[in-house]
Amino acid sequence: MKALVLRQDSFEIEEVEKPVAAAGQALVKVQCAALNHRDQWIRVGQYAKIQLPAILGSDGCGIVEAVGDEADGHWVGRQVIINPNIHWGDNPRFQQKDYQILGMPTKGTLAEYVLVDTDRLHLRPEYLTTEQAAAIPLGGLTAYNATFNKGDVQADMNVLISGVGGGVAQFAFLFAMAAGAKVYVTSSKSSVIEQCMQLGAEGGADYKDKEALKSLSKSVGGFDVVIDSACGDGMNDLIAMLKPGGKFVFYGATQGLPSGLNMRAIFWNHLQLLGSTMGSDEDFKKMLHFCEHHQINPIVDKVFAFEDAVAAFDRMKEGAQFGKIVVRVSEQ
Repeated sequence: MKALVLRQDSFEIEEVEKPVAAAGQALVKVQCAALNHRDQWIRVGQYAKIQLPAILGSDGCGIVEAVGDEADGHWVGRQVIINPNIHWGDNPRFQQKDYQILGMPTKGTLAEYVLVDTDRLHLRPEYLTTEQAAAIPLGGLTAYNATFNKGDVQADMNVLISGVGGGVAQFAFLFAMAAGAKVYVTSSKSSVIEQCMQLGAEGGADYKDKEALKSLSKSVGGFDVVIDSACGDGMNDLIAMLKPGGKFVFYGATQGLPSGLNMRAIFWNHLQLLGSTMGSDEDFKKMLHFCEHHQINPIVDKVFAFEDAVAAFDRMKEGAQFGKIVVRVSEQ
């Protein structure tokens, strides 16, 4: 079979051995895979415990071709999306020590076939295209945990999604709107803010413009929840936008650590700083149910042919996307 293989000195499509399903496993013929920033960070060596060679890809939609147990035969021929969690554990609040994500060190979805445990399979929501379904798993799960489990976003709350161009951020944006919140966004690109407003955002601001952030916060009376993935020194600007009792939820720190935090503002205003990452298997089920109930349509930025998969990574590296970048691996 063909797979996009990352090696120490190369990143290209190669012929590799097709896996065989053992007991408790399913062999899925991948139709579409979607990229996450995690994939690009692994590509450039900026991720923990990288093991090469690797087949990346945590998101995928495809058709079950074979299973290892007759008892799982009902899956054969079904179109599925894959829960990328591996060994989350029994505690719904946080992952256990041996937790992994599909697509390094395990072989991921950027291949013609992927082997997963059958309990990772979920039927593709019928209202979604194959491309849209492939876009959901990791980003949708991460956003669901941040938005609802940590942020407790509810109707009529003022919610700010910072850096909305990314995959997780767009799901947090869509989820918060579906929950009935008043959603605002930040982006360095006015075109992205305009697109979000066309989709239902109340307004937005350039996160690089401190005065614009202050003006936005003042105009709405502050925010109940801010959801962010950058942190860095801009974290203080976002914390200053919270109402007393507000929550700052962050699921990444792409801008690194802040040089300092306004601790007085945090304790005096009873603010909560809440770290979040991925989510439990039960969260994945709830996230899919939420998507189906509210008919959430993932924003797909661009679809690449499998032979152009490296170009898809380059687009992510450029930061040019709004929504998820999808790779069509096969037509069937």
